[in-house]
Amino acid sequence: MLISTNPLIDSNKFAQEDQLLILTGASWEDYEKLDSPEYNHYLISYLNSQITIMSPGRNHERIAQMIADIILSYCKRFDLIYFPFGSTRLKEENKEGKEPDTAYAFGVDKDSPDLAVEVNFTSGSIDDLTKYKYLKIKEVWIWQNRELKFYQLQRDRYTEVNESIFLKGIKSAILIDYINRGFTESPLVIEREFFDREFD
Repeated sequence: MLISTNPLIDSNKFAQEDQLLILTGASWEDYEKLDSPEYNHYLISYLNSQITIMSPGRNHERIAQMIADIILSYCKRFDLIYFPFGSTRLKEENKEGKEPDTAYAFGVDKDSPDLAVEVNFTSGSIDDLTKYKYLKIKEVWIWQNRELKFYQLQRDRYTEVNESIFLKGIKSAILIDYINRGFTESPLVIEREFFDREFD
């Protein structure tokens, strides 16, 4: 395997930002070796013989947690049955693997989630959708550059949409203000306001 970026170093210095390590020329067996407790604090993906190891920074974690809090608040408000996947490794054997920031199945428990959430703070891109397409995840939310976009899998490709198919009445434009407040405000205050808001 070849390392194409600098190793993950000095977590104190770079606490605000994500740290990224990319290994090229990797095999599926190499990827599987990284599925152990010592790598629990990393998000690891595999595609086209490339392994990406990402160590989330503090701001990344805050945004990811804020999105998770909002989703759970919605489920509690409307008694929507949910089953959390967290950052469980999702994979198609010998082809592709991805660990989302958080993910959920709704209604009944399933082998794979209905919704996956990806936070691209200082790493990642829209290309993450390629990995989720292979995994056949029906809906993906991507937060990037203080914007939140919803994508739904339609005829083997993702299409950007304004409203979630699983969380009825939830639009990306509604959520983004709540989520971005997570940089400076307590999630408890934000979640409480979201829970009490009027929904169409």
